[in-house]
Amino acid sequence: MISGTLFMLVLLCGVEAGHAGKVLVLPGEYSHWHNMRAIIDALVDRNHSVTVLVSSSSPTVQHTRKERFDFNVFKVNTKKEEANAVWSDFIHLWMNDTATKYETVLNIWRVMSNFMLLFTDICKGMFHNEDLLHTLRESHYDVLFSDPMMPCTDLMVQKLNIPHVLSLRATFAYTFERLCGQMPAPPSYVPAVALQDHLTDHMSFTERVENMLLYIMHMTIFRLNMKFTFDPLYTEIWGKPTTMCETMGKADIWLIRTYWDFEYPRPLLPNFKFVGGLHCKPAKPLSKDLEEFVQSSGDHGIVVFSLGSMIGNLTLERANTIASALGQIPQKVVWRYNGKTPETLAPNTKLYDWIPQNDLLGHPKTKAFITHGGTNGLYEAIYHGVPMVGLPLFADQPDNLMHMKTKGAAVFLDVNSMQSKDLVDALKTVINNPSYKESIMRLSRIHHDQPMKPLDRAVYWIEFVMRHKGAKHLRVQAHDLSWYQYHCLDVVAFLLSIIALITFLFIKTCCCLFRKCFRNTRPDDKAQKSKKE
Repeated sequence: MISGTLFMLVLLCGVEAGHAGKVLVLPGEYSHWHNMRAIIDALVDRNHSVTVLVSSSSPTVQHTRKERFDFNVFKVNTKKEEANAVWSDFIHLWMNDTATKYETVLNIWRVMSNFMLLFTDICKGMFHNEDLLHTLRESHYDVLFSDPMMPCTDLMVQKLNIPHVLSLRATFAYTFERLCGQMPAPPSYVPAVALQDHLTDHMSFTERVENMLLYIMHMTIFRLNMKFTFDPLYTEIWGKPTTMCETMGKADIWLIRTYWDFEYPRPLLPNFKFVGGLHCKPAKPLSKDLEEFVQSSGDHGIVVFSLGSMIGNLTLERANTIASALGQIPQKVVWRYNGKTPETLAPNTKLYDWIPQNDLLGHPKTKAFITHGGTNGLYEAIYHGVPMVGLPLFADQPDNLMHMKTKGAAVFLDVNSMQSKDLVDALKTVINNPSYKESIMRLSRIHHDQPMKPLDRAVYWIEFVMRHKGAKHLRVQAHDLSWYQYHCLDVVAFLLSIIALITFLFIKTCCCLFRKCFRNTRPDDKAQKSKKE
């Protein structure tokens, strides 16, 4: 009996092991890595073998640490400190409110050039390393899971000939999704990202004109940027003409890190899956000293303040402005900040190098969240139902907070121009006006009311791709159409030609009949005239 039971356990273990797959991960950096890390842990929990392929210059992926998954580190010429400096320059590019327009343009060009050098070094570090490529081929991975922040991941998919799952937050005007993934985005009601974010899915005529122009501008900039940067690099590495959009468009599944609690209603393709908030989870108890500080707030509660994993400090002038504002509210403030202590810091504000953000947002005494508008923090606020004051800095952050403002769950300010009074008024508004709490709770209920948790959905589709060796049956035929075929311009031209031909023949026939009738009547007229004479 015992031997039979052991035999059945061995069989069951064998069945479970038979479903396990091998996953190769090419991660993004900063919050992108933290988001992917949640999926990786879930895959490991389900007995999948995970290998994270990362460059030696990665500033945030701690590849020297012991993990439940494996790291495969490839050498690049760029040092970790140099890569960190490139990212730091990018961050502070958007926080420099003293630079002239000319200086800003030069700084953007310099930062983008440095990024391109870094990306080129990473790509060549992967593909000019034959030992690495041989090891990856011999490992026989079932799927590659990547973030577009790490370049050339789609080329690695082609090199290894395995399915591809992408993880990304919808980009500017959905550029990657529209132009590479063929996702429909009608400019009549899907807003692009403007320099001054004010467009929603309810647009007037002038706003639709602006939105159309923004789409054209984004598409033009994207096409030109790809043509002169990544496309030559991709062609060089692949050995024949190719483009970044062409290779990225071959992805089997696109995991979009948002959901309908955040998005405006819009069309979605069958291989695009929403997994927003997959990293969110119930709050854990706080440490003793932090819990004591939170409880000391009494009925006023606390405000949580964090500008994300990329921003640890601000200029002293900005920090003093913010600290002065925080000192004017009755709530206690937990502020993640590792810069020089502001001179105006009040007793109600406590600074921390790191905070358990999710646990603080889930605490019943939390009244508001001051955030830069990163997707991870935004979804933790939605998950726990905390209204927001936004201080967006760059990238998708203004657009993220515009969505929350439109849905009545946030107020956002310009961090470079705001005064202390502006921040005080914004905090009082979201804390004392019950409509903000009601709006964020409505979004929270929508987020929690899903047939499957976002993390389970992400894991399901990765496993789906592994089971079926891809998901090409979900990929639309639009990828194989030219631009004029996609928009049916050839069909329109053909139909217009037919209409023009029919119109031409009709007019010619009428003219012929008219002339014939005219000739037939003229002799009779002459005869009648002669009789009269």
